[in-house]
Amino acid sequence: MREPLRFIRANTALRPVPHAPEIRLHVADEATELWSRTEEELGEIGLPPPFWAFAWAGGQGLARYVLDHPETVRGARVLDFASGSGLVAIAAARAGAAAVEASDLDPFALAAIGLNAAENGVADRVRAVAGDLIGRDEGWDCVLAADIFYERDLAARVGDWLAALQARGARVLLGDPGRAYLPTARLDRLATYAVPVSRALEDAEIKRTGVWRFAPDGA
Repeated sequence: MREPLRFIRANTALRPVPHAPEIRLHVADEATELWSRTEEELGEIGLPPPFWAFAWAGGQGLARYVLDHPETVRGARVLDFASGSGLVAIAAARAGAAAVEASDLDPFALAAIGLNAAENGVADRVRAVAGDLIGRDEGWDCVLAADIFYERDLAARVGDWLAALQARGARVLLGDPGRAYLPTARLDRLATYAVPVSRALEDAEIKRTGVWRFAPDGA
């Protein structure tokens, strides 16, 4: 396998994020074409989609919220869970977070996080972290998570973990356009955005996207 950074540079372009143009990311034009190339690169079939190569609706909305409300992360130790491209982590660093851990399981995502953080001048405060953090508590002041409620079992595990982190005092913010397993009954909406997205990915050109926190009786 060629170095992931070289693969990312060869198969993406550096572009501003539509709903957070202060940030530029290495993104792909066509999802299916990149998935095929990723499979070829690793010599495997059925790999997870390259979520790192796109600015998804929930991530764009949450990044916009953090940039517009820097007090949510200023001076804080932040976790961006399931970071993908690193968009939300970069927004947190630009908004004044003291340190940001950007977690993901995909080695290509980990490489993209570092590359995108460097492109946006925050590599000194954004650190890519490999591994499954669900159930762990490293003492983060703030936990950010976007576009994670798309699969039933994962959504249940993540939701209970994040609610527990908020209950012990962490600020937990979610970005989501209403994916299938978003636990809206447990949440309060903080903001709503009309986010430009790719029709090929989201079956729409604009997604109504919310930023949420757990309600006091839902955490």
